[in-house]
Amino acid sequence: MRPTSMNFTRTIGAAVVALALQIGTNYANDFSDGIKGTDENRVGPFRLTASGLVNKNLVRTMAFAWFFLAAIVGVMLAFSTTLWLIPIGFSAVLAGWFYTGGPKPYGYFGFGELFVMIYFGFVATIGTAYLQNQHVPARAWWLALMCGSMACAMLESNNLRDVAGDIEVGKKTLAARLGRQRGSWLYVACALGVAVGAGGALKLGFLFGLLYLVPLHRLVFTNFQGRALLPLLQITSHIQLTIGAGIAVVLLVQ
Repeated sequence: MRPTSMNFTRTIGAAVVALALQIGTNYANDFSDGIKGTDENRVGPFRLTASGLVNKNLVRTMAFAWFFLAAIVGVMLAFSTTLWLIPIGFSAVLAGWFYTGGPKPYGYFGFGELFVMIYFGFVATIGTAYLQNQHVPARAWWLALMCGSMACAMLESNNLRDVAGDIEVGKKTLAARLGRQRGSWLYVACALGVAVGAGGALKLGFLFGLLYLVPLHRLVFTNFQGRALLPLLQITSHIQLTIGAGIAVVLLVQ
């Protein structure tokens, strides 16, 4: 899409919704994993609820506050385009909460990747594209695959690190079900998804997927476990930022 056809108000609104949903989901995960005891022996980044540094009720309130912000801005966007965005947005809030929340969180049963692909990939990307001109260009579907695959790679960089601990507490993520070595190939599949999506959207875009070769030697061809995999999350996030910036520049100049 060319910059001249871009509605910047809706673009900013979509960005606010996406960011608020992400932050709200992070707080929701912190709260739910904390009260379930899942984070007691966590080797990843610091958690507020499990550490006891912040009252669990405050963490939950923060989750609801960010979800509320996403809902308010989302409803405003829906009234400017189509009301069908309201139930879609509501389902995104539910997906954010029930990833680790509720009595049977889907993230504990190996469905995290599926929902991440749907909401961080297709709903976010297709929704943003639709907000611009009330139609979805073919390129947006390829970019949705790319974005969803990048988000899944981030999830895998967390879940592979936590395989041993998740198994102990009964958190059956897809990585935990497959095990450390077989689960590593999920990350490879994510890299391929990025390459295919970027390649379908842009000439030579598949080259972006090659950036994931940087951490693959550490992931697939070693037996690193737990804390030894902490750098994987940082590397993956840097790759995601690089690809996102690169794609944005290419789309703007075309």
